[in-house]
Amino acid sequence: MENAVNDPREHYNEEPRHDFSDVAMGFAGMFGFMFVVFAAAVVIKFLIS
Repeated sequence: MENAVNDPREHYNEEPRHDFSDVAMGFAGMFGFMFVVFAAAVVIKFLIS
């Protein structure tokens, strides 16, 4: 069995990743979710008082 298969230098990135856009989309999605939670809390507080 060839040991070159386990050599990390022989690894090719078959599926390129876009790390910055992944982080940006995660940040935007979490910000949107938290904004909806905040807006719902404000509306509920307004209705209670």
